[in-house]
Amino acid sequence: MSYNILSQDLLEDNSHLYRHCRRPVLHWSFRFPNILKEIKHFDADVLCLQEVQEDHYGTEIRPSLESLGYHCEYKMRTGRKPDGCAICFKHSKFSLLSVNPVEFFRPDIPLLDRDNIGLVLLLQPKIPCATSPAICVANTHLLYNPRRGDIKLTQLAMLLAEISSVAHQKDGSFCPIVMCGDFNSVPGSPLYSFIKEGKLNYEGLAIGKVIILWLLENLG
Repeated sequence: MSYNILSQDLLEDNSHLYRHCRRPVLHWSFRFPNILKEIKHFDADVLCLQEVQEDHYGTEIRPSLESLGYHCEYKMRTGRKPDGCAICFKHSKFSLLSVNPVEFFRPDIPLLDRDNIGLVLLLQPKIPCATSPAICVANTHLLYNPRRGDIKLTQLAMLLAEISSVAHQKDGSFCPIVMCGDFNSVPGSPLYSFIKEGKLNYEGLAIGKVIILWLLENLG
C-alpha cells in the first residue's frame, strides 16, 4: 500500500491549494484517525508512506502502526523540510535485512539541488518450511514542480541505481522489487513511460547532458 498522507505543515504552508476543502477536514486531528482507519481496513503487509511529518511520526504515526504489528523505518528529507518517507512492514511477515536511505541532494550538481529523498529496504519473508528470496522495497517522493521533469528523472535515476545495488544477488540475478512512491507524474508522461517501459524518448525534451549521463552510467 502506498499513501501520501500530506504533511500538516506543508498543507498549512500551501493552504491556497486546498480552498475547495472544508476547513474542519483539513485538521490533523480529523485526518489522522481517518488515515489510520484506511490502513486498518486494507491491512497491508507493507506500507509506503510519503509526506510523513517528523513530529507526527514520532508521537503518533509510528506508535500507532507499531501497535498494529508494523516495524517502521523513516527517512526525513534533507535541508529544513518537515517531512519524509516511511516504509512499514508486518514484523510477523518479514525480517529486516538492510536499510538504505537515498539523498538526492548534491551541492555541486544543479539538477540535484533539491531535498527529496528515497528509502530502500531489503526484507526477508518469513515463510515456514519454504525458501523464499528476499524482497527489495523502495519508497520515494520526487520533486513536485511540473516544469522540472529533468530533475525528477535525475532523482529517479539515483533511486533506481540504489535499488539495483540492493536487489543484486550473489548469483548475478535480482530479487523481486516493489517500487512505490509519489512520483508527481501522470500516465503518458516521459517519467511514467520510462518506469513502465524501461526506455525514454527524449527527443525534444530539454533535459540536458547531465541526466543522459546519469541514465547511461547508472542504468545501463
